[in-house]
Amino acid sequence: MDMQKLMQQAQQMQAQVAAAQESLAKEIVEASSGGGMVVVQATGAGEIRSIKIDAEAVDTDDIELLEDMVLAAVSEAQRQATELANSRMNSAVPGGLGGLGLPGM
Repeated sequence: MDMQKLMQQAQQMQAQVAAAQESLAKEIVEASSGGGMVVVQATGAGEIRSIKIDAEAVDTDDIELLEDMVLAAVSEAQRQATELANSRMNSAVPGGLGGLGLPGM
């Protein structure tokens, strides 16, 4: 195999992955729980950007319910961000990350 061609392909893939990562950092996913009483926004890179809690969700006699709703919304936002990132990275690299033929990928 031509080593120079392989290096060029690797550089192209690296540029595509970098562009996809930059794009992911700008994209926002949103998840909610408790019928929309807790809403979490995260970037496609998984960074939590905001958490909004409806005043009706705050019950001092049941803080555990609010904690559960926040946890559920954050977990779902992170899951969506991971799914988006996987999709974008697989698009950026022909054949997906596993298509690189590297051990352990």
